Amino acid sequence: MPELPEVETVMRGMAALLLGERIRHVRLSHAPLRRPYPEGLAERLRGRRISGFARRGKYILMRLDDGMSVLWHLGMSGRIVHLTASTPEPPHLHLRLEAERVTVGLVDPRRFGLVDLVPTRAEEAHPLLASLGIEPLSRAFTGRWLAAALARRSGPLKTVLLDQRLIAGLGNIYVSESLYRARLHPARPASLIGEAEAGRLVPAIKATLREAIAAGGSSLRDFAHPDGELGYFQHRFRVYGKAGEPCPDCPAPGTCGGIARLVQAGRSTFFCPRLQQ
Repeated sequence: MPELPEVETVMRGMAALLLGERIRHVRLSHAPLRRPYPEGLAERLRGRRISGFARRGKYILMRLDDGMSVLWHLGMSGRIVHLTASTPEPPHLHLRLEAERVTVGLVDPRRFGLVDLVPTRAEEAHPLLASLGIEPLSRAFTGRWLAAALARRSGPLKTVLLDQRLIAGLGNIYVSESLYRARLHPARPASLIGEAEAGRLVPAIKATLREAIAAGGSSLRDFAHPDGELGYFQHRFRVYGKAGEPCPDCPAPGTCGGIARLVQAGRSTFFCPRLQQ
């Protein structure tokens, strides 16, 4: 599933293509997504001008000039593609949005994505957004806040950090990378992380996410930008997917056994047993 950097990159790509455009036509497929389309969606979007974009967790909000927002979620394999007259229409195209000067589509082979409508003023009350936790790139996300939040949580540190009700948008890849930067073991009890350690983890999370956004995300499986370009942060992974390889920050070969892998809540975790305590 696309994580925060991928969703942020897609949102920025959509904004570059669509901001200020008026929607001329919308075509929906007959194959259902995770949820049915809102009643009359195509008709309700026709003629509306796109006035802004925002991201909340792993969701994209496309704001319209009538006080409504289109809520997009890419699911497991969804992507937004830029459609041109010179390229054939891709398979698994579920929504085609034609604006004045550009056309985009939602492609989703597995159909786990969704599209919904919500009043812009009530975005945070939408059932899919209401329970989301703090945004990790916000100013409110501090070491003090995180230490207090973790003190009330049982379970391993990495598993707790993946809880979207605590921190919105964090996923498996970037939590592994952030814990490595902060030198914290993923299996540590979350409730035992003090303010000093949380103070290392917060900037590690923010730096990892910002670097991934700058690199365009990670092109794992189906992810790509709206313009078709792939992200490149996977070339900067320090631990993720590198089990058995030398740790990039251990002083010399043989000083540790290299990157290890363990399974937590059904997901692979990668870490350095020597550096992460």
